[in-house]
Amino acid sequence: MKKWIAQYSRIIQLHFVAGIALLLFSCQSKDKGGDDDDKKVASETPVTVTAVDSSALADYVDLNATSTTLQKNYVKSNANGYIHQVNAQLGHNVSKGQVLFIIKTKEAQAIGNTINVLDTSFKFSGVNKIKASAPGYISQLSHQLGDYVQDGEALAVISDRSSFVFLMQLPYELRQYVKAGQNVGLTLPGGTKIAGTVSSFMPSVDTVAQTQGVVLKINSGQQIPENLVAKARILKASKNNTQSLPKSAILANETQTEFWVMKLINETTAVKVPVKEGIQSGDRVEILSPKFSGKDRIVISGNYGLPDTAKVKIVAQ
Repeated sequence: MKKWIAQYSRIIQLHFVAGIALLLFSCQSKDKGGDDDDKKVASETPVTVTAVDSSALADYVDLNATSTTLQKNYVKSNANGYIHQVNAQLGHNVSKGQVLFIIKTKEAQAIGNTINVLDTSFKFSGVNKIKASAPGYISQLSHQLGDYVQDGEALAVISDRSSFVFLMQLPYELRQYVKAGQNVGLTLPGGTKIAGTVSSFMPSVDTVAQTQGVVLKINSGQQIPENLVAKARILKASKNNTQSLPKSAILANETQTEFWVMKLINETTAVKVPVKEGIQSGDRVEILSPKFSGKDRIVISGNYGLPDTAKVKIVAQ
């Protein structure tokens, strides 16, 4: 009887040990299955995608243009003497023939009215009037009341308002994009936009910067001060109804000689497609080849470093 009880107890222990082993094996199998699932999920790169857009693109370049007056007239003294009267003020507009200065010669200053007392018919005053030779505004005033000036000395500068222009500094390699009579948009500080027209080209090029001055005339009644720097926009190229993608969709090699995009061929696979770029406008890039359809989906984020054929997971579109 005792022998039978011992055998029965051994059988129960064996069943218990076998059950524990089976349970552990089952848990390990589940853990391995979970790891495989995690690896599968981890191998799928989250990406966002977009479609190719067909619209108009324009490539511009912005250059600096400084306001200035090309014609400046110098008001000069016509005798040696003292400034007896000043009718000019800095920034004021003057008309042609307007008396700006009255100069009393040093001889008249020295002898006063003695000659007229001795001979009333002589009518000597010793006073000379200096008049404006052209209309404009006083941009420089060199002397004031009581100053002694010599014959031919500059008293003031009159800037001719009719010669007011913007002078744009154009890199010579962009000369092909600018023609005489071409319209150029100007943006003033503060955002005000005015229209300009290419009038002429300066005959020389800056030695260091290799830029050529371009004269832009404006048709605006707005009073614009000199030396104001505006932005001039030059159109380099434009195309209508051409396919384009955001810049973030375009990948390139280190030397910027090869370009490609990652295109989805199904819901979870993206492949490398070489492309040829065209003009750029803002954050859009023209795609010259290949021709994509409106249904094609291109990766725009999460695409960096992806291999030729990659497993992906779309998180936004």
